[in-house]
Parts: sequence; C-alpha cells; structure tokens
Amino acid sequence: MNRALRRDYLAALKLDAWRLRGDSIRTAAEADAPDALDAPDAPDAASLAAIQPTADPVPDAERAPPAARVPAAVSVAVPVADGGREAGADWAEVRARVAACTRCTLSSTRTQTVFGVGSLQAQWLIVGEAPGAEEDRQGEPFVGRAGQLLNSMLRAIGLSREQVFIANVLKCRPPGNRDPTATEAAECLPYLQQQIALLKPKIMLAVGRIAAQNLLRTDVTLGRLRQQVHHFGVSKVPLIATYHPAYLLRTPADKRKAWEDLKFAREVCARV
Repeated sequence: MNRALRRDYLAALKLDAWRLRGDSIRTAAEADAPDALDAPDAPDAASLAAIQPTADPVPDAERAPPAARVPAAVSVAVPVADGGREAGADWAEVRARVAACTRCTLSSTRTQTVFGVGSLQAQWLIVGEAPGAEEDRQGEPFVGRAGQLLNSMLRAIGLSREQVFIANVLKCRPPGNRDPTATEAAECLPYLQQQIALLKPKIMLAVGRIAAQNLLRTDVTLGRLRQQVHHFGVSKVPLIATYHPAYLLRTPADKRKAWEDLKFAREVCARV
C-alpha cells in the first residue's frame, strides 16, 4: 500500500497522532504498522471512509473504569475440556450437528444457525459473542458495518478475512440481540470447543466483553482482560481479548486501544 492509502487507513481508525522523527513526520500508528499493510488486498480509501461512527448510545457495560496496566504476558489457564460432547466429529459432522441443534430455546427463534466462516487451516480464530439480526438472516458471522470494520482491523495486521476463521460463542441469535444466558452459552460452547480442536489455531482473538467473559469464565471487565495472554482449554490456546467492532463504531476513541491489542496479539502469535 502506498503512503497515501496508509494514511487514509489510519485516519479511518482515528490513529492520527503525529510524531516527529528526524526530518520526516509520520503518525505514531504508521510508525508501528506492520509491513503486511502493503499487501495488495488492503482496502481502498473510499471503502474505509464509509465506515463512520453512529450515534448509538454506548453500553455502560463496555465502559470499564480506569485500571492499572496489567503485565503484558500474564497466563490465565481456563480448564475447559476441548470438544466435550462433540469429541471425534469432523468438520462436516459438527456443522450438521449445529444446524440441527435444539439444546436450548434459541432453536425455536432462529432463522438459521451461524456455524462460522473462513480457512480451515487458519492460525487465527476470531470469536465473537453471538449472531445479530443480519448474521441470523445470512448465516455468516460479522457481516454489515461491524464486519467491514473487523475486516479492516485484520488487514491492519496483514491478514484477510479468508485467512482466519471467524465464529461466535453462540451459534444462534438471542432475540432482540440480548446478552446470552449462562445456560445458552454452556449448551453451545462444546461446538466451539470442537471447532478449536479441529482447527488447532495458534491464537484466539475474543472480540467483545461477552465473548471474553464466557470464554474465560470470569466477570472481570474487558478493560482488565485486555493486554494479557490468557489460555483457553486443555490445549491452552493463547487468547487475547479486545473490543467488539460494533462497540468501536459507537466509540471510535477506543480504536487506538484496539490497535494496541491487535499488535499485541500479532506479537504473541509470532512467539507461539
């Protein structure tokens, strides 16, 4: 990507602080940006400019109080059995079981299940909370404006949507986009565990408070979960928590924090 497009990209993420270095002026984020941003599939300026924040109110639950910065590599093991009731299944069988699932009441309100999408050889697994209305209609996670921003966030660290695998903790949409119940999350988690067992990712990126708290079995705020290396399941897959793209659309000031999380996740993945 040429410098003009890179500047447009960073501007779209609100990373516009300037830093003087010798005789050249560069943005702080541009100075840190990976070489992979020069990839030919990087988004053009017009598509990035179309991603604008909305006037939706910011949920109080996502606003974590200021906290002391935690160490950059704290290991928090989460002893969850990989696969659970889905042990021994292959991709086709797990997909079929998800499509036919009636374990909880969400099966009676969904349009269709949302299994996940992406490369079955992906090193990165992106995990969100649950499908929304559009995902429920299309059967694919992270579509619409939040999906566009997620794609841009991935490109910022040199990845395309096709190179990662994207899924949710829940495979069905909770009515009204409400938070999933503990029972719903517990019933659906074995499907995600089997996806992880089949995929064997090098790293998991949990996007959003609900996804992070369900995966880590904690009620600790997202602000305190960020910038730490957690581990998921008996295989101890490194897990990094960050903000949900839909939240970032409402709160663009936190895009810089998300950028720091992405760089941190990239560094962790490189060490695995």
